Amino acid sequence: MLVYLTTFASLSTAGVAAVLNWHQSTTPTCRFALKYSQEDILWDPSGFVSDYFPSRLCCMRTQSLAPKARFLSPANPGAAPDVALSILKAKLNTCLRFNNTYPGFGGFLPWFTADIRDPAPTSDWVNRAPALDNGELVWAVYAAIQALDNNGTPEYRALARQWQVWMDYVKSTASKVFYARKGQVCAVTTLTNQSWPVDHLDQKYACESDDRLDDPYEGELFTWWLQLFGTLREDHKQRLWDAKRAKLVSFWFSSHEQWKILQMPYYDVDIIRRVSDNAERVRTCNSVVTNNPGMFASVNNSTNVTSGEIMGYISDAGIPSISSQPVRNLDVITPYSVFPALLSNQTVGLAWLRNMLVGQKMQNPYGSTESTRIDGTLVSALVTWDSKVTTMVALLGGVGDLVRQKMQADGIDQDFLLIADREYSAIFTDLKGETVEYCLPQARVPQVGLVDFAGCT
Repeated sequence: MLVYLTTFASLSTAGVAAVLNWHQSTTPTCRFALKYSQEDILWDPSGFVSDYFPSRLCCMRTQSLAPKARFLSPANPGAAPDVALSILKAKLNTCLRFNNTYPGFGGFLPWFTADIRDPAPTSDWVNRAPALDNGELVWAVYAAIQALDNNGTPEYRALARQWQVWMDYVKSTASKVFYARKGQVCAVTTLTNQSWPVDHLDQKYACESDDRLDDPYEGELFTWWLQLFGTLREDHKQRLWDAKRAKLVSFWFSSHEQWKILQMPYYDVDIIRRVSDNAERVRTCNSVVTNNPGMFASVNNSTNVTSGEIMGYISDAGIPSISSQPVRNLDVITPYSVFPALLSNQTVGLAWLRNMLVGQKMQNPYGSTESTRIDGTLVSALVTWDSKVTTMVALLGGVGDLVRQKMQADGIDQDFLLIADREYSAIFTDLKGETVEYCLPQARVPQVGLVDFAGCT
C-alpha cells in the first residue's frame, strides 16, 4: 500500500533535526481519553496532547521533536534520529531495487506486496500504476530530502543527495507515464510491460479508463508535480488547470478530501486557508445540527461480530447538502475526520477527537480505533494508516514547512503561490460565514454495552 509513505517524511525524519533532550513521562493508560472532559480540553488541551504523544516536552508545540520521536521509537525516543535514518535508507534501497526489477513504472510504484524482502506489484496491479498515490509519495520524499538537508551532518546530507537522484528521475518520467495530453492526467496508467524500461521502443502508456486525475483533493498533488517538475510545454501546463477547474467543489465532503493540506504549504495562500477554515465550520456545525457525536471520512466499516470480518469500505461518507456526489453512508464516524479541523483550530479539533475516543472500544492497545457506528453498537476492530497517522501528522503540523523551504530553495514557491491563488480566487469570490464560530460536540456516542478491548483500561 502506497499511502504509508505519504507521511513518513513528517514522522521518520522528525528526529533528524537534533539530538533530543528527553524527559520520560508517565505512560498514559490505554483509555486515557476518559479522564478528560470537553471543558478540560477547552481550558488547556496540553495534558490530552501529552497523553496522545506521551512527553512533557510535547505540550502544544506542533513542531516539537519529542512527540515525533516518541511515535517513531517509543521504547527509546533518544534513538529516533538513528531509526529515522535507517528507515529512509531502507526505503530508498527498496525503491531502487523495485525500479531495477520493474523499470516500466519509471521509478513510480503500484500497489505492492510488502510481506517479502523484494516487493512486487500485487496481482491486480501488474502493468498498472496509480497517479494519486504517487503524488502523495513524491511530495513526502520532497519533504524528507529537506529534513535530511536541515540536519547538516555529512551522513544525512549524503542520503538526501541519493534521494534527490531518485526524485530527479521521477521528474523526468512523470509526464510520459501519466500525462494523456490536453491537460488530462491518467488516474491509473497501464503500461505494456513492467519489465521493460520507459524508453523501450515497444513500451506504451495509456489511461486505463475514462477516469482522470482532475480532482482538487489529494489527486492535485500529482498535478503540482507535473506543473512544477514535469517536462510539459507551458501551454500544456495551463491545460492541467483548465481541465480540473470545474471540479473545485466538494465530492462527498469526507475529511479525507483535505489530505493535500498535510503535504504542501496550501495555508500560505490566504483564500485557501479561509475556504478550508469555512469547511471546518461547516463540518463541525453540521454534526451539531444533525445530533452527530463525530464527523465523517472515508473509512473501513464495522467488524461483523460473528465472522470477525470487516463489512467493507465506506467511501461515500460526508455531508449530502454540500456534496457534488450522492452520500449514502451516514452511520459510521471516525476519529481521523478531525485532522482538517486540527489544522484550522487545534483546540476545536481536539474536542471532537476526544468526543469520539470516549466511545466504548474507541481506544485499543494500538491507539485510536478505526471507526464506530453513531449509535454505538459496533466498531471497526482494525488498524490502518489513513485513520491513525493523519491525525498525528496534523497535530505535528504536517510537512508543509519542509516543502515550503525546499520550494524556496528550488525557486518554485512563487509559482505555487500564484497558481494556487489564481485557481481558488477565480471560484471563491464571496465567502460567507467567516465570522461564524466553530461548533463543539454536544451529542455523545451512546453506551450500549460494548466491552472495551482486552488490555485496554
